Amino acid sequence: MDKNIPISIFWFRRDLRLNDNAGFYHALKSSNAVLPFFIFDKNILEKLEDANDARLTFIHNALVDIDRQLQKYKSSLLAVYDKPLDAWVKLLKQYKIKAVYTNQDYEPYAKERDEAVKNLLTDHHIEFKTFKDQVIFDTNEVVKDDGKPYTVYTPYKNKWYQKLKPFYLKSYQTEKYLVNLLKFKAPAIPALKEIGFEKSDLQLPDINYQRVIDNYSNTRNYPAVKGTSHVGVHLRFGTVSIRQCAADANKAPDKTWLNELIWREFYSMILYHFPHTANHAFRPEYDRIEWINDEVQFDAWCKGETGFPLVDAGMRELNATGFMHNRVRMITASFLSKDLLIDWRWGERYFARKLLDYEMASNVGGWQWAAGSGTDAAPYFRIFNPDSQLKRFDPKMEYVKKWVPEYADFSKYPKPIIDHKFARERCLKDFKKALNR
Repeated sequence: MDKNIPISIFWFRRDLRLNDNAGFYHALKSSNAVLPFFIFDKNILEKLEDANDARLTFIHNALVDIDRQLQKYKSSLLAVYDKPLDAWVKLLKQYKIKAVYTNQDYEPYAKERDEAVKNLLTDHHIEFKTFKDQVIFDTNEVVKDDGKPYTVYTPYKNKWYQKLKPFYLKSYQTEKYLVNLLKFKAPAIPALKEIGFEKSDLQLPDINYQRVIDNYSNTRNYPAVKGTSHVGVHLRFGTVSIRQCAADANKAPDKTWLNELIWREFYSMILYHFPHTANHAFRPEYDRIEWINDEVQFDAWCKGETGFPLVDAGMRELNATGFMHNRVRMITASFLSKDLLIDWRWGERYFARKLLDYEMASNVGGWQWAAGSGTDAAPYFRIFNPDSQLKRFDPKMEYVKKWVPEYADFSKYPKPIIDHKFARERCLKDFKKALNR
């Protein structure tokens, strides 16, 4: 191809699909041919601990699928393994770039990365255009009447519903404009081994939310039932459109699943407006808690060897599959932060390492909810009892029997690493002491 032909670039990140992609749509409608681009970000990948991290396999498969679709239009996906700023410096030398299009990301690192790239492009008189794509409402679209962000979910949800109009659920018809792709043949997408990873043998979930949304409120709390959508990893990497999910959920008589999507947006906006919450308590007084941080007990929690069957089942499911049922996520998080008095950030980092559907905003929000340090109005003395939760949500022990088969033989199953009654009283005492200090 002629390197002097002016082009636009669309930068894929958390939006790994061609259909109903906001930034991609606007790029294709621009006056220049569009080069699709993806960066395997060294800044992120070099921090991952596991060579067989299944998320990389998921991303790689999605990119191969995108490239296959692009080839139908005599185009292809240019994918590189590099630090973003270095990748863009090289790209500026290779192509005559008129504009760069991408979709907005709200995480602290992403905001810093995009600002640096924007500054680089501005120095070269290149427009950097970002679009809303991974949420229905972003930044300042759902705020209080005084313009300040909501910090409590229910009023945020109510305003979200008030603002919702069919326009916001309308898909972007990218298919009409794919003829505007740049005709070129990119080098092969870097193999997993080239970027330091191995193909994972984890079974990655298919999208199946249509099967559960009509009855979600009745099934979602029972881990032995196939009552959840497993859509999280697809939303995380954008292989499914949030507009399609929300439109389908909005048609359902049961709005419980749609409310969960709203929780996701609420936490995304909390992280955007309060980026310190990635590493610090939303309510600063909770940073005064003196955690015990017993490494032996933390290791038992990680392995699913605490002697509490529902906690252990959840951790083993996570370790084996990269997924954990949401009800069980709350129970395991409460157990770590309240029963064991281990810093919620330890658990958040472990989930970040293991969860296929890991999103910083939702994960941090969920962990702070469990620890009592987040936006939730409930006081710190909400402490889940693992045994009563087991009786209520896995009464036939189906989930526990699947993941903790030795529970049937008490001689093989470990004794509880702590007494829950003692742990609860200790937690209340230590939290109260810290918060009153």
